Amino acid sequence: MTYYYDPLSFLGSMIWWLLLFWLILGPQLQYRRLMLMRQSLMKKMGEKRGSNVIAMIHRQESIGLFGIPFYRFISIEDSEQVLRAIRRTPKDKPIDLILHTPGGLVLAATQIAKAIKDHPAKTTVIIPHYAMSGGTLIALAADEIIMDPHAVLGPVDPQLMNLPAPSILNAVKKKDPNEVDDQTLIMADIAEKAINQVREFVYELLKDKMGEERAREVAKILTEGRWTHDYPITVETARKLGLNVSTDVPEEVYELMELYPQPMMQRQGVEFVPTPTRQPAGSQEVTVRFP
Repeated sequence: MTYYYDPLSFLGSMIWWLLLFWLILGPQLQYRRLMLMRQSLMKKMGEKRGSNVIAMIHRQESIGLFGIPFYRFISIEDSEQVLRAIRRTPKDKPIDLILHTPGGLVLAATQIAKAIKDHPAKTTVIIPHYAMSGGTLIALAADEIIMDPHAVLGPVDPQLMNLPAPSILNAVKKKDPNEVDDQTLIMADIAEKAINQVREFVYELLKDKMGEERAREVAKILTEGRWTHDYPITVETARKLGLNVSTDVPEEVYELMELYPQPMMQRQGVEFVPTPTRQPAGSQEVTVRFP
């Protein structure tokens, strides 16, 4: 039997295997490169500010075989990692926590907030865009909150089955108890407990910063359902509440956010041509390359 060597068939087979190899490992290699760039930038920022920089940034990220986007929120895994990072930080070293999140589990956010409050050295939460719900709870624990002038916080009223706890209570109060089914009454009872628990925790976070009376008032405002859960608490509103907020966001934070891209399969609706910024005399320009 005679076998013939077909170069075109061999080349086609090699291309197919190389393509399969890239589909499997390519996204992981790109993600690894992003992680190294993030760590390098965070290390540089920490050396500049004399702090330990921790980032909890929740965006969609394309990881896996076909770059399927995963939605992120504050989870137990996040609290475990942040607590580990805080635990490994020397007691006399400040902490900068870069926070970008829509919120998440109350339990996880509470654990992180407690660890931030208990750290002996200065703690700063830096918010380049938004830190809603549980993210706000964490921000309240810090000695200082640094926000972009257009960044926002949000109310911390608990959510039960995607429903605001204060709204559940209000709905039940408007009806005769005999007209409300048992399940709804049970939810109302849980909602009341959840509000009281979060309100008391917010009070504990704030009383040393603004006094007991004002802390009680602010805790009530943030948990009573005065606003919708996605209401944007701006820098101006946060200051009126008595929070220690500044707007001096380090430039490295914005550069770091560029290293958390949205999935490639998701089209961007905004494009712009960056305008070069003038460098102060004697300063060195930092160039960050993106994959």
